[in-house]
Amino acid sequence: MLKPSDFRERVKRERRLMRRKYLYLLLSFAAVLLMGVYLLWSSASFQRQYVYPFPYRETVEDYADRYHVDPYLAAAVIRTESKFQDSVHSHRGAIGLMQLMPDTAQWIAGQLDDASYSVEAIHEPERNIRYGIWYLRSLQREFDGNDVLALAAYNAGRGNVQDWIRENGWPADFHDIDAIPYQETREYVRKVLTAEKKYRDLYGSSET
Repeated sequence: MLKPSDFRERVKRERRLMRRKYLYLLLSFAAVLLMGVYLLWSSASFQRQYVYPFPYRETVEDYADRYHVDPYLAAAVIRTESKFQDSVHSHRGAIGLMQLMPDTAQWIAGQLDDASYSVEAIHEPERNIRYGIWYLRSLQREFDGNDVLALAAYNAGRGNVQDWIRENGWPADFHDIDAIPYQETREYVRKVLTAEKKYRDLYGSSET
């Protein structure tokens, strides 16, 4: 016959064992759940639908083809600038999908001989995309096809980038993002280039 003290000790052991079993089951369930979430999140269909969507794809591809810009780079700029929200405004006054400043958009309209330009018109998705892609191409030409410099100029202004080139003696093949003086611009360039790769992987020739 068990003594009361022995009985209590047995009960404690059994409770500890049950707690260990419950903890093991809980951790196993959590691991399976996390694996399922990871597999879902990393699937191409989920990424295309929720993480790297491509609204206005046909418009982007049309103008990218017209102005000789990589459509995946253009999509990456739009995602980074506005997450494809056509009505967004920045605190600095930038407008629309490609976050165009009104004075920049007015200059672009002049270059494109677009007599129908108005500040209100920048809100139109198609016009905003057209202007933004044309502007991106003009920056690529200005910086000899260097996407790092072109993207830095898109974010910080072409004048600032020209100053950095002169002050630091950056070569035509400059790719040292860490050397860009503005933290915001460094982060911007990295985000766009990362998104460009994702768009290429998700929507390229291997798309299913």
